[in-house]
Order: sequence, then C-alpha cells, then structure tokens
Amino acid sequence: MDFITDQPPYDLTYNDVFMVPSRSHVTSRLDVDLTTPDGVGTTIPLVVANMTAISGRRMAETIARRGGIAVLPQDIPIAAVQETIRDVKASHTVYETPVTIAPTAPVSDVLALLGKRAHRMAVVVDDENTPLGLVSEKHCLEVDRFSVIADVMSKDITVVEAGGDLQDTFDLLEREHRDLAVVVENDALVGVLTKRGILRSTIYSPALDPQGRLAIGVAIGINGDVETKARTMLESHADVLVVDTAHGHQEKMIEALGRVRRVRDEFEAANGRRVPIAAGNVVTADGARDLVEAGADIIKVGVGPGAMCTTRMMTGVGRPQFSAVLECAAAARELGAHVWADGGVKYPRDVALALAAGGASVMIGSWFAGTWESPGDLNRDADGRLYKESFGMASARAVRNRTSAQGAFDRARSALFEEGISSSRMYLDDQRPGVEDLLDSIIAGVRSSFTYAGAKNIEEFHAKARIGVQSASGYDEGRPRHTSW
Repeated sequence: MDFITDQPPYDLTYNDVFMVPSRSHVTSRLDVDLTTPDGVGTTIPLVVANMTAISGRRMAETIARRGGIAVLPQDIPIAAVQETIRDVKASHTVYETPVTIAPTAPVSDVLALLGKRAHRMAVVVDDENTPLGLVSEKHCLEVDRFSVIADVMSKDITVVEAGGDLQDTFDLLEREHRDLAVVVENDALVGVLTKRGILRSTIYSPALDPQGRLAIGVAIGINGDVETKARTMLESHADVLVVDTAHGHQEKMIEALGRVRRVRDEFEAANGRRVPIAAGNVVTADGARDLVEAGADIIKVGVGPGAMCTTRMMTGVGRPQFSAVLECAAAARELGAHVWADGGVKYPRDVALALAAGGASVMIGSWFAGTWESPGDLNRDADGRLYKESFGMASARAVRNRTSAQGAFDRARSALFEEGISSSRMYLDDQRPGVEDLLDSIIAGVRSSFTYAGAKNIEEFHAKARIGVQSASGYDEGRPRHTSW
C-alpha cells in the first residue's frame, strides 16, 4: 500500500482515508479471489467477533457456509461450546438447516422459532423426520395460539432429492412461484434451499476444515487453565484458537500464549494438523512482534474502535484503527504472521480499507447484531420495529456473565470496572435483515474495490492500493444523500 502524498504525522481512522483507482486488468468482480492468506481456510475475509450477542451456532453455521468464520465467545460454558461445534460440523455445507416443528405442536411454538432463520419458515415433520408441510408467520395470523400446526400448515410444498442440480432446483422454484424447496434423502429431511441461497452458493465457497465440514473458531481468553481449555477445544475440532483480552500487550497474555502454543504444537504432532492461533488485542508494532514471538500466527488489532466499546472515553487509551492496522500488519508480515482488523467498520468501504492497510481478515461485531442469525431474542418496539439487544464484552453485563461462578462480593467488585455499553437496541434493516444480506453488500463492495486497484487477491490488493488522506468534508462528499446508510 502506498500513500499518494506524504503520510501525515498523525494517526488515521477509516473515515480519514480514501482509495484512488489505478489502471486495472481486472474487469469483473467475479475474477477476484478473496481467499485469506492467514491459513484459517476462509474464502472471504470476514470473521464474526467473539461477542456473546453476536456469535452463536446459527451465526457460525451461516457465515461459514458463505466462506467466513465465527469465533465463539470465551464466557460460554465449555459444554455449550462443544455442542455448538458439533452442530456446526454436522450442518450441510450447501443446504440450509431448517427449523422443524411437529404437526401436533401449538402455533405459539412455531412463532417463537421463525425468527431463527432468514427464510422465516418451519418445516413440519413427523416422527421419522419426513416433511409434511410448511408453516410461516402468515399461516399463523388470526388463529388461536393454541391451534395445532397441522391445522394451519401448507401441504403444498416443493420437495427435491439431495444431490440434485442446484440450477434445476432454482428453475423449479421459479416455475412453481415459490421461494423455498425442501431437500430430502430417502424421504427424510436433510435441509432446505431458497432461491437466493442457490444463487449465493454460486458466488461463495464455504470455509471448510480438512474433513470438509464447516469451520468455526473459539476464544479461550488468558485466565484460568488455558492449557486444558485449549486442548479441549482442539479435541472438539475448533479450527482456530483466539487468545485475547482487551489489553493484549501484557505479560499475562504472553505467558498464556506460550502455554497455548505448546498445547497446539503437541496436537499438531499427534494429529498432523496445525490449527492457527490468533491473539490480541494490540495496536502497535511492538505489541504485534511480541505476540508473534510468543506463538501467535494471527494478531488481532484494535483498541477502542468498536461500537459497543467505551475504552477510549473511559481511559484515553487506543489508536485510530487504520493506522493501527497499517503498522501492526507491517510488523507481523516481517515475522511471517498476519493480522485481523478488529472493529471500527461500519460500511463496506471500511472493510476494503482495512484489507488495503494489510489485514488478512476483518472482524465484525455489532454490525451483525441486528440480524436473524445473531443469538439474541427477537423483540419489537412500540412502533413494531424488530430489534435485538447487543452489549460490549467489557460491559457490566458481560462482566456479570464471566464472573457468575465467583462469590457475590467479588462479582460486585468486578462490576465496578466496566468499559462498554451494557445494552443497545440493534434494529433489523428492512432491506438487509439477515447476515447473508449484509455479506452480499460487503463482499460486493470489496470485490469492486479490488477491481479499482487492479488486484485479483488480498495480498495483491494490499500491494497495489493507493491511499489518500481526506478532510471531514471530503468524507461527507462521498456519502449518499438518500439511503438507509
């Protein structure tokens, strides 16, 4: 990456910079390969941040099917993490996991489930898992909530055999004027396909582990018995370990990282697979170098840029994210490591600029909170708008979750030290309510950025990107005047 003028003597945020077009031989967005260079196996450069309100089973499954990876938070019970990994690994790499309901269940049960999937339908199945019908919210309007599903479901469904041609299925749905097909094998339900999902499967390639299963990451933090937790997660088939804390450039992190690396190396020797270790968060070259030397393959970069984070306002500590990524990526590259740009992205342009600065992937948190796939409960405000609640991982709410096993006194004392927003309403965008809708927007913008730079892959993009510095009015000039953004 080069600046088109002298680099200014102050640090820069994503809003402070822009990319200028270069002579390009890349004529189509689809000629761009977004496979990440960090060894994780992701085919798009997006990582769902390890935040309790963002990253769970549905998010992990959906994002991996489209080529990214989600990192499960460190404060989830180990048994729940293992169950989530098993569920994601068991999910089909093309067919979407259906919401299922018994024909004898009450309507109230299915209404509680429909928000779990973007297609907003449930498949009615019998005891042998044979599809009997479909039910959506419209089928449940103006009926008693204790009515049974069999009385309201639609039996007129499109059923296709597993392994069939996806384009044929799309054409069938077009002819029958339907949006969803039920996929069966030996008459048993194995998944569903939507028209949009079929189209996405031709654009995205899933992020897979060596056994061809969907990939998923796990955060383990730096406290407690990190060796046992790392070993447990590796044996549970986690595909990347994330050792992180708010202040990653500290002795406790370096010591914990060394212990996790030893466990990982033992696992590699026994199983022949090297699972990457990500560590952070840092914002300086020294911090990046120290963590790489301690055993990290990937450095998480970012202190204070997150939407739910109040660290900079509370402590004055942090760094503008573009400059932090630029400096840390250069230092990591010298040692054969990579960086994830963690936080501060609000628009597709920010993701592209993070990659231009040297990021191998970009971590996204609150941006994905207001989607069907995030773990939170779906709520409606007084105006009927759908939203989910999000909170920062250093907030009082998150601290309560992490310290639930401690005594009342210790928990009360820990709650005094919060650096994050404990509750924020994240509204679902009417135009982009699902995480895949957001992915489409982000990846389209990033692919287009690559064509402007004349780059066919991430490393080439970083090498060719030409960046300028702009005033606040320059940034404002580039904003659309009438948009949901």
